[in-house]
Amino acid sequence: MGRTRKRATDDNAGPDARRGHTTIERATIEHVAARAGVSVATVSRALRGLPNVAASTRARVEAAALALSYRPDPNASRLAAGRTFTIGMAVPLIGRWYFSQVVAGAHQTLTSAGYDLLLMGVDSEEARHRFITEWAVLHKRVDGLVMVDLRLSRAEVAELKAASAVVSTVGDRYAPFSSVTIDNREASELAVRHLLDLGHRRIGLIGTGPPVSLSFWVPDERRKGYRDALEHAGVALDPAYEAPGDFTVEGGASGMRRLLALRHPPTAVFAMSDEIAMGAMQVARQSGLRIPEDISFAGFDDHEMAAVVGLTTIRQPVARSGELAARFVIDAIEDASGPQHAVEPIELIVRTSTAAVSRRR
Repeated sequence: MGRTRKRATDDNAGPDARRGHTTIERATIEHVAARAGVSVATVSRALRGLPNVAASTRARVEAAALALSYRPDPNASRLAAGRTFTIGMAVPLIGRWYFSQVVAGAHQTLTSAGYDLLLMGVDSEEARHRFITEWAVLHKRVDGLVMVDLRLSRAEVAELKAASAVVSTVGDRYAPFSSVTIDNREASELAVRHLLDLGHRRIGLIGTGPPVSLSFWVPDERRKGYRDALEHAGVALDPAYEAPGDFTVEGGASGMRRLLALRHPPTAVFAMSDEIAMGAMQVARQSGLRIPEDISFAGFDDHEMAAVVGLTTIRQPVARSGELAARFVIDAIEDASGPQHAVEPIELIVRTSTAAVSRRR
């Protein structure tokens, strides 16, 4: 019986097997990498047509794949490379315009580089803490993280660093990680100083109050800039001129109604976002006020609708911040590069919503 099975096996084997050679039923990405003399990650990038692969290397990989009749299996390639080719992105307020633009910029960069995006909402202190402490589980799903406007404690930074997490942040800078930032405090001071230069002294601020997310720290920085400008101009701070805004059009409308109810309403308003400003402007007009003759408005972000409504605002490159943060994570993963830091420029864009204070006001 033993001889019969042996003879049957020999009869069915290919010529290489009968000569004592081993055949490969289906080539894997590792076989291609070995034949081309490169890493598995390089094979993956070369065969997907991604950048940062030398032409000679790409040709060598393609020749090896052809010689081995290699047919890429995306899932197998990812497993063999020990990577998911997915980047996690954590934001506190997914539905807001600013965050959607940052996500859009990151998504474009990641897609071009062959990565998927896993979007995660982190809208509370508890959610942020859970997000970080569960990194041991999350890292099996993503190769790196982009964290947008989430203020981290020293312990949380240390925890992520100890876990060798590849992280890039937007909005704040932490030494172990790459970052893309602007100076929110300086930018807000610039906007309020513009209103002061126009002669306004009763300047309202919309966007304060209970934070829409305890992890979202930007309102604090922009309030500081507002107060800095008043202090430097010798204008006494009146907390009554600070109103909540929730970073929405509806929040801006609500905040404006509150300011207009004051005995001496402001002659100008600085809104912490353009969406807030648009809601506030609508209420001002409904109240019979002319813009800018009776009241001036300045916003923040340079929303795509800001030019349409003539809003003076602080321009920041929102989508580009997402693009850079995503690129920094990819660089750290693929090139083992160290932390990279970019401070993006801000600019005051003066439009028709601001003018010199009226003597009648």
